[in-house]
Amino acid sequence: MWDSAVLRKVLPMIVSASRSLSLPAVLPGLVLCAAVTLSAYLIEQLQMMIFGSHWIESLVLAILMGITVRSSICLPPTFIPGIQFAAKTLLEMLGASLSTAAIRQAGLPLVGGIAVLVALSLVGSFVIGRLFGLSASLATLVACGNSICGNSAIAAAAPVIGAKPDDIAASIAFTAVLGIGAVLTLPLLHLLFGLSAMQYGVFAGLTAYAVPQVLAATASAGVVSTQVGTLVKLIRVMMLGPVILVLGAVHGRRPGGSPVNLRHLLPWFILGFAAMATLRSLDAIPAPLLPGMAAVSAAFTVTAMAALGLSVDVRSVAHTGGRVFAAAALSLLALGALGLCLIGLLNIV
Repeated sequence: MWDSAVLRKVLPMIVSASRSLSLPAVLPGLVLCAAVTLSAYLIEQLQMMIFGSHWIESLVLAILMGITVRSSICLPPTFIPGIQFAAKTLLEMLGASLSTAAIRQAGLPLVGGIAVLVALSLVGSFVIGRLFGLSASLATLVACGNSICGNSAIAAAAPVIGAKPDDIAASIAFTAVLGIGAVLTLPLLHLLFGLSAMQYGVFAGLTAYAVPQVLAATASAGVVSTQVGTLVKLIRVMMLGPVILVLGAVHGRRPGGSPVNLRHLLPWFILGFAAMATLRSLDAIPAPLLPGMAAVSAAFTVTAMAALGLSVDVRSVAHTGGRVFAAAALSLLALGALGLCLIGLLNIV
């Protein structure tokens, strides 16, 4: 992503843009995301014209093209607020296409299982990080990002534990690169393990770092996998609040630690996403609006994928250090193993 010096300049811009959401602040990044999205659609249509079907969907194309652009040129900081907006705020609309009916049969056991999985993953990832020689602060950031919701968890935990800018930059870099790797690998694991639509949705929701990544990973598996995966991921994100409270209790009185406030407890865009999903489940959205909202949601999904790709600079891996990447990769593998065990224990079919 960015080194610590650039990170100090970019983070205030992101925070400022997320508060004001002014058009001038987000327009450059939104235009870039729209251009990548349009290109992905055009290439998908070109595949249809030449081969009669598309080998690579627009969702994946948008991610790959975004990564290519971000890793090939140095984007000015002015593009960052719009990219962040597209990657997160647009997700609120996507919640209108989801219903909780597909996951109700799992009920409280799944919610409890997710809570236990997050706890085990946090402890395991922290231990792995320390074994690889990472500082306690960096190991904590890696554990939070790996176990809960990637960059959002890192951003929430960093001020609470008084993390250094270099640690924040390193942990965000691994999240970006490994997160994309998970998106491209999960569909292959779906076929390799022979998972049902429900099982794969749960597995993707338990392992992918962010909601957009779950959407991308499950798009080819069908509506059930997408809905289940997204809802499981939302439950996992809800664990961020309790984790931040615990971190605040441990680090709040230490030098460099800061008190916990409301903005640390849950990414605000997730609340909007969950609110829209709740309205959809309660049939509070008028039926005539649903087809149009579904079409808009589809376009927003690809745009969010473009933003996701534009957030990833593969060159950043070279700056994080092999130990950070190795610890994070091993933690992700452990998380996937825990996810498969949970599916088996709950007898999800």
